[in-house]
Amino acid sequence: MLRKIQQHFHNSAKTVRIAFLIIYDILAVCFAEFLALWTRFEFSTSHITPEFGENAFQYAVINAAVTVFIFAFLKLYSSLWQYASVQEMMNVLVACLLAAGSQSVGMHMLMWNMPRSYYILYFFFLLALICFSRFFYRGIRVVRNSYTMVKNVETVPTMVIGAGDTACSLIKDMNNSSVVLNHVVCVIDADLSKIGNSILGVPIVGNDDKILWAVEKYAVKEIFIAIPHLTAKRKKEIIEICKNSGCKIKILPSVAQLVNEEVTVSKFREVEIEDLLGREPVKTNLDEVMGYISNSAVLVTGGGGSIGSELCRQIAFHRPDKLIIFDIYENTTYDLQMELRHDFPELNLIVLIGSVRNSHRVDMVFKQYHPDIVFHAAAHKHVPLMEESPNEAVKNNVFGTLNVARAAGENGTSRMVLISTDKAVNPTNIMGATKRICEMIIQGMGHRYPGTNYVAVRFGNVLGSNGSVIPLFKKQIEEGGPVTVTDKNIIRYFMTIPEAVSLVLQAGAYAKGGEIFVLDMGEPVKIDDMARNLIRLSGFEPDVDIPIVYTGLRPGEKMYEECLRKEEGLQKTANNLIFIGRPIEFDEEKFFGELVELKKLAYEDGTDIKQAVKEIVPSYQGAKGGRSIE
Repeated sequence: MLRKIQQHFHNSAKTVRIAFLIIYDILAVCFAEFLALWTRFEFSTSHITPEFGENAFQYAVINAAVTVFIFAFLKLYSSLWQYASVQEMMNVLVACLLAAGSQSVGMHMLMWNMPRSYYILYFFFLLALICFSRFFYRGIRVVRNSYTMVKNVETVPTMVIGAGDTACSLIKDMNNSSVVLNHVVCVIDADLSKIGNSILGVPIVGNDDKILWAVEKYAVKEIFIAIPHLTAKRKKEIIEICKNSGCKIKILPSVAQLVNEEVTVSKFREVEIEDLLGREPVKTNLDEVMGYISNSAVLVTGGGGSIGSELCRQIAFHRPDKLIIFDIYENTTYDLQMELRHDFPELNLIVLIGSVRNSHRVDMVFKQYHPDIVFHAAAHKHVPLMEESPNEAVKNNVFGTLNVARAAGENGTSRMVLISTDKAVNPTNIMGATKRICEMIIQGMGHRYPGTNYVAVRFGNVLGSNGSVIPLFKKQIEEGGPVTVTDKNIIRYFMTIPEAVSLVLQAGAYAKGGEIFVLDMGEPVKIDDMARNLIRLSGFEPDVDIPIVYTGLRPGEKMYEECLRKEEGLQKTANNLIFIGRPIEFDEEKFFGELVELKKLAYEDGTDIKQAVKEIVPSYQGAKGGRSIE
């Protein structure tokens, strides 16, 4: 009922506004006719020839009706004039030109003579009167907003980086809004020819070298990076300068978000730590991915997790014959199910709850749905928690993988892709060691079931994934600190979730069996630098506004991660950022025999589990004294 009342008043207000404009336009037509004659005859009514005055008076009704029709046809009564811009101005110009032209044609058809200059004068007077009515509110709005900004103590002095069309639209949007408190005080641009000029009255004060100077001079509190075509390297350079300004930084996500070349404040987002990675995103050959995903039955284990859910989204986009999601945790899986059903209503989606530990459940899934491709993302991945519960890591990671891999081979699955980690290289924690065993399982199963291509994908830390360091840092910053870092010198490789998933999908296309695919993730990042950058990008000063506390390395954690052991080597692929590690030979019969003993020990919750893992993975350095009690 309330909504109907609001809609009624809205419609009534709109009707009144249109009626007011029509009445004004009719009066404007009559007044423009008079002004044209008055001007033509030397600004004297007594000099106007009676014939011309009578002709204009008699044609006024027809002229007004035709003009209103033309204005309505060109939508001059449906535009939101508080946001009027060049396009609206062009519409008014064309409408007035057509109205003046139609008057000339109409009066000649009726053989009512008028001075030739009358029609030109009439056009200009009509244009002036119509522009006044349409742009008067816009002018009042701009003046009011400018006055309010001067008086409002909450106004946020803002710098815009980039002096192109995007910046122009952004500044205009800020000026027109009565809600946005940002007031642009200066613009930065790398084009030296623009420096010293202004854009919509805002001075362009210099290039990158002037950013910190301008922040201090104009007391800037927020910085908007308004350059849509911005390379990763250039973005990093700008943000590296801005992060030392103490300002909150926002950035336009991509040119794809520009609609009709218009930019609004709402399209900008907070600068994220991935903006500082300084490398281009991993590019995936979509044709290759489509080639094997399209029309295939695809199973994703751990589909409700960070990596698994993104896998499901991208797989759904590539139109599989059916997508089977298998996960033990129903909450996130249900959310993903609702999302995919909304975004891909024609997708043949099957969502199953169960554990990869349950070999019978896994076998039944394969027998019932016959997946062609399996992406195995189900795993325990939290390093410190797994150090305290190593038997659970072994049960889920090792034997969950073994169950899925065996079922894939026995049921004729064409490809199985294991999600692995850089922590599997010279592991110092039980999670990494179990993942190394998973890789060995994949390698061994490839020989036992040659009809299935088994591969592993190894990558570093994923930005924004569940349990990763970035969400923790953000939460700590929101709470005012302290931000906790394990060690000042600890380094990690990072990638975004879409990058990680694109690598997994690409690996599936390259799979021939037994490979370990590795992403070139660029330069490693110091966690301490990452924490400080996040604090600065949030508008605070590290160790001043937000303290940083060093807690020491956690159990099983090492100072740096590796992606490949030396003996594995590197082999290039068609994608310059994806490499293949040469498989390391091992005694497979002995290995699978050791797995039998390992499973027995794990399910008996044995205390020697870490030592048993070390016997299988000699490079594992985490078995201190060979004993661990859960």
